[in-house]
Amino acid sequence: MAASRQPAACRHGAEQEAQQAALLPGRTPTPGAPAKPEMLSGSLTTHVLNTATGLPAAGLALRLAQLREPGGQWTELAQRWTDADGRCLPFLHPGQAEAGTYKLHFETAAYWQSLGYNSFYPFVEVVFTITDPAQKLHVPLLISPYSYTTYRGS
Repeated sequence: MAASRQPAACRHGAEQEAQQAALLPGRTPTPGAPAKPEMLSGSLTTHVLNTATGLPAAGLALRLAQLREPGGQWTELAQRWTDADGRCLPFLHPGQAEAGTYKLHFETAAYWQSLGYNSFYPFVEVVFTITDPAQKLHVPLLISPYSYTTYRGS
């Protein structure tokens, strides 16, 4: 993704959704996007850090999908970009999560290319299972051009 297409900072609520939708032809804003900053505490969040620089990974595109049964097809639920702190709006808001299998897809090659680096991993997919939809989940990702690490955060 070209740097000019990435938002400079993560927007809150409907403003971010509208801006991100404008950047993706054919994409519409996610229904139910939070409109107020106090609604930004979600049940599924992420944080991406660039371990090569020790700084947050700003402007990295990522998507959330859920595995649907029967048939095992992935259904995309949301797309976001990280802000200057390596964070974005929650993917699932309180009460929106369902038990099941999900994946976060991080576009690492485009991020590294925007910084002038090549990357061994063109993307990172973190697949996880939600067993208790009422529980908050945080999935951090630590990246460098030749490695990545993830864990279940709090």
